Amino acid sequence: MNIKIKEIMAKKILTEAKGYLDVGFTHSLNPYSGCGFSCLYCYVREMPIQKFKDVPWGEWVELKTNAADNYRNEIQRLRKKTKPVNIFMSSATDPYQPIEREANITRGLLQAMIESPPEFLQIQTRGPLIKRDLDLLLQLKEKCKILVSMTIETDREDIKRLFAPYAPGIKLRLTVLQELHDAGIPTQASISPALPFTRDFPKVLEGKVDHIWIDTLSIGDGSMGKRSERLGMPRLFKENGLEKWYQRDLHVKVEKYFKKYFPSEMVRVSKHEAFPR
Repeated sequence: MNIKIKEIMAKKILTEAKGYLDVGFTHSLNPYSGCGFSCLYCYVREMPIQKFKDVPWGEWVELKTNAADNYRNEIQRLRKKTKPVNIFMSSATDPYQPIEREANITRGLLQAMIESPPEFLQIQTRGPLIKRDLDLLLQLKEKCKILVSMTIETDREDIKRLFAPYAPGIKLRLTVLQELHDAGIPTQASISPALPFTRDFPKVLEGKVDHIWIDTLSIGDGSMGKRSERLGMPRLFKENGLEKWYQRDLHVKVEKYFKKYFPSEMVRVSKHEAFPR
């Protein structure tokens, strides 16, 4: 897939947390606009950032080349009036999508955070490229609390290919998650959105994570399932004989199942438990 790449100068890099993230995060941080992973269920497809674009989601990415400089300036201003600063990176893109290998926008931000750390940083990604920055993560861990949350929405590669054909393979993500965990980085498996999985899914995550975070297309798209419906998710599930997985109470069943394998305090669900306890 050809992706249109554009460099931009962002006015700001830290956005005040609202809605889904206002449960403990103070800011969201998106190093890019757009995302090359182009997951079919991505709620950002239904947000204004895409609605007013002529290019389809997944076929454009804007690089915020001044992201690190903006962070340095903004964190200093925030220090005068806001404490703590708890950052979610990222809410509307993936900080480790393919272009990051060349652009190094996210790596530059981590270097800036080592200089002026927040109180807490959660990195939300499905990109195995994060392993490249293990050196910086270990340094940052000494300065603030961090959590690497890897999206593992299923343990089935066939399901991954159906819903997110351009995203990295599940096995590769699990390998990197294990390596980060073994290196001492706090890790989380984000089963978000929860897609059809096998009975052995919990066992696949054992020894790799400190937390499990569960969300679904019905309660986690920012509009109680309406965005997911407009994206055609009910139809996609039905066409592939998966309609039993498209339920509003799916999160209840998934939580109950995972708590058979993990202590209750390790398992979190959707918005109200998005910020680590």
